[in-house]
Amino acid sequence: MIDLFEKIKGNRGPLGKYAKEAHGYFAFPKLEGELSNKMKFRGKEVLQWSLNNYLGLGNHPEVRKVDAEASKDWGLAYPMGARMMSGNTIYHEQLETELAKFEKKEDAILLNYGYQGMVSAIDALLDRNDVVVYDAEAHACIIDGLRLHQGKRFVFQHNDMASLDKMLAKATKIAETTKGAILVITEGVFGMSGNQGNIKAIVELKKKYFFRLLVDDAHGFGTMGPTGAGTGEKQGCQDGIDIYFGTFAKAMASIGGFMASDEDVIDYLRYNMRSQIYAKSVPMPIVIGNLKRLDLLRNCPEMREQLWTVANTLQKGLRENGFNLGTTTTQVTPVILDGDIPEATNLIVDLRENFGIFCSIVVYPVVPKGIIMLRLIPTAMHTLEDVKYTINTFKIIKEKLASGAYKSEIVASF
Repeated sequence: MIDLFEKIKGNRGPLGKYAKEAHGYFAFPKLEGELSNKMKFRGKEVLQWSLNNYLGLGNHPEVRKVDAEASKDWGLAYPMGARMMSGNTIYHEQLETELAKFEKKEDAILLNYGYQGMVSAIDALLDRNDVVVYDAEAHACIIDGLRLHQGKRFVFQHNDMASLDKMLAKATKIAETTKGAILVITEGVFGMSGNQGNIKAIVELKKKYFFRLLVDDAHGFGTMGPTGAGTGEKQGCQDGIDIYFGTFAKAMASIGGFMASDEDVIDYLRYNMRSQIYAKSVPMPIVIGNLKRLDLLRNCPEMREQLWTVANTLQKGLRENGFNLGTTTTQVTPVILDGDIPEATNLIVDLRENFGIFCSIVVYPVVPKGIIMLRLIPTAMHTLEDVKYTINTFKIIKEKLASGAYKSEIVASF
């Protein structure tokens, strides 16, 4: 037997083992000032490409006004209690109704947090007789939800329909034996690679197999499709999505999320999702603020147009200059370079300290060894001048990387 605290000291985890070197700079950095394309990092102005404020709503004057007025009128405590007991209001129900209508579903349920909601929904939907089939690159919230599932689960290779077909054949045999159901889970937009889930092809497989489809469209809600209703709308198969998940934390720059589906399904979730039954209701200022954000999302297409102008110009310019952007077909822009962890460390310090560009960096084990991924998040707040400066800077750092300028046995100081 060992002491729990001694075990923790001896194993800090895959990320925690770098905490001493990374904390405050690579991990838990502080971006300060008004939410914008340019913010402060360690006292210096930087051009940031790291905030999922896709439509620029986080600092929109109308949103700020509504947020402030709602906080003044209601405070952060109201309503008190969980929705089921004493925390329900007409405004919570209004937001659910408007979200369901926007997603062309019968009903919707609000979630206190998107991550928590996804975990809880998977737990509520499935029992030990059911089988779940999910994409290999599914988000952590999906994986954590699946850890609660006591029945069989199969993973299919990312966006590989032949692999999914094979897994569905296995799932069908088991479900027929257990008299259970089959749930397929994928994402609309994969937030790391930026590619779209092949939702239309998955929906087509319903002609061959009997299953329901849950789509996590965190990065697609508000950004994809003619109206911003998401990746299902973009691919022309929204009707084939049985349960649609969206978050307020990306395009709406807020807190919380929702699920939209048939009325009976949503009613079931209301009475069976433990994370919502046993947690305090979403505070009124957030609900009122989200109603305003949804209104702007639906009625101000120019914000989404600006996002795509920036994203398309950025990606086109990077590709024309020989950068590998992987398989992205969305606004998420991964820039893939060859290099190891010391080089990645020195490169990102150079970017931030000498060029004033702040972006996220991804290294092994999230990506294979020898790969550095710089993840850029275009938004409606960015300008074409920002894009031009970034492309020119990336050309410089690419040359420095190729010349060995970032090779070092010692982590760069900062």
